[in-house]
Amino acid sequence: MSAYLITGDDESLLLTAIGDLLKRLVGDGDRSLMVEDFDGEEFELRHVVDAAQTPPFLTDSRVVVARGVGRFNADDVAPLVAYLAEPLPSTQLVLVSGGGRMPKALTDALKNASATTIATAPPSRTKDRAGWFEDQIRARGMRLDAHAVSVLTEWLGEDAGRLEGILDTLASTYGQGHTLKAADVIPFLGDAGGVPPWDLTDSIDGGDTTRALQLLHRMMRAGERHPLQVMSILHSHYVKLLSLDGVDARDEASAAAAMGIKPGYPAKKALNQYRKLGGGGTARAIGLLAQADLDLRGAKDWPEELVMEVLVARLSRLGGASRR
Repeated sequence: MSAYLITGDDESLLLTAIGDLLKRLVGDGDRSLMVEDFDGEEFELRHVVDAAQTPPFLTDSRVVVARGVGRFNADDVAPLVAYLAEPLPSTQLVLVSGGGRMPKALTDALKNASATTIATAPPSRTKDRAGWFEDQIRARGMRLDAHAVSVLTEWLGEDAGRLEGILDTLASTYGQGHTLKAADVIPFLGDAGGVPPWDLTDSIDGGDTTRALQLLHRMMRAGERHPLQVMSILHSHYVKLLSLDGVDARDEASAAAAMGIKPGYPAKKALNQYRKLGGGGTARAIGLLAQADLDLRGAKDWPEELVMEVLVARLSRLGGASRR
């Protein structure tokens, strides 16, 4: 028996991973005889276990797929945990998390069963995400030069689920025997995708107003974040900086303790930014956020997007001023 866990939230990436895995597990076999697929809100895990415990018919092995297992609680997964302790050797079990947090009992059972985890979510950091994009492109047997990969990574941002469709289009247009350049790729990109919150706060902290405004628009349009959601992101960012005011944090560890987070790169980055802004600059940023919050709630007769543009420009100018 082999067990697989496919994780991630993007439906497109999950479907691609499931399809690729099933193609590998079924091979030249008859899929209609080999595969039993559980999907939707109706099935129970005891039905999945019944299928997994059923010997194959006219085939050497059987593949049982259960999608959306992240919705089940600790009591629900008990039959599956028991099965994983004594699995049927002829069954290949594929579990798809599909969002939600799986109970610890199930994650432990999968670990004890030496299950293979297939993570579909791309890395959060831009540099690491570029490597992930390169891996996906290579897996499709395609070649893009470094500039083309950089453009693709930047343009899609958080919308990595669109990558499969773009690669399909590029393959059908150019075939797979060419190294594509940025000029070959750009016409097929469509609208720019959403971006992770730290891309926006990094640009603001660096005083790059033009890029900060571009990222703001992508977050609110392609990313479909409401202005109040963006406000919450910015408020959380500056409140963490404000928690360093007056505590004399001297290093990453003491900064992390003051902010209530784990030591690491985020703590180091926040400490460096606080040192640039100082207590006065951080307080000024909090004041700008408070005024923008009032403006969004009707204090000024401005469109919401204009309120956010002015806020981001002012915060970015504040971040840029701290470098001079």
